[in-house]
Amino acid sequence: MTLKLINGQKIVAATHNPGKAKELAALLDGRFTVLAAGALGLPEPDETETTFEGNALLKARHAANLSGEVSLADDSGMSVTVLGGAPGIYSARWAGPEKDFAMAMDKVAERIEETGSEDTSAWFTCALAVAWPNGGPAVVVQGEVHGALVFPARGDKGFGYDPIFVPNGYDQTFGEMEPAQKDAMSHRAVAFEKLKAALFE
Repeated sequence: MTLKLINGQKIVAATHNPGKAKELAALLDGRFTVLAAGALGLPEPDETETTFEGNALLKARHAANLSGEVSLADDSGMSVTVLGGAPGIYSARWAGPEKDFAMAMDKVAERIEETGSEDTSAWFTCALAVAWPNGGPAVVVQGEVHGALVFPARGDKGFGYDPIFVPNGYDQTFGEMEPAQKDAMSHRAVAFEKLKAALFE
């Protein structure tokens, strides 16, 4: 049985990242009452899966079971071609416990330089999972956006690795784009369109 999301219902955004919670709420477009897991005081689960989809599902189930509400989780990251797809699912960990993404972006630049390659192609992946509480059903989808990295970082909008990523067909980094422009074509938007097709009336 496939469940549908009903306008106005409560949804827990299973994230402790305020930037991500904001993007998820924007994608939901005011149709639901969005509560962030961090604001509810829910603990963060250990991300023990080896794929974006696995981690998104783990986080959604964790938040749904603790809150008793339908929960939406995102697991996303940046993969760099010459680094064999790294940092990938470890994108946040590269920023360390302080979530220092300036340091993480420097680390990416250093690693690319060490390869001696001029290939700066990269892609962002976003897996979105919606889970119902008490072991109910769940839906997982994934979206990607491809582009290239630029150094030094440009722009102060967005979060994470946004200031070094220029999506294909654009001149601006995600960090320079207005949120509405990024939200319309990002990896999260691609995944969200798939989620809407599956779950929205």
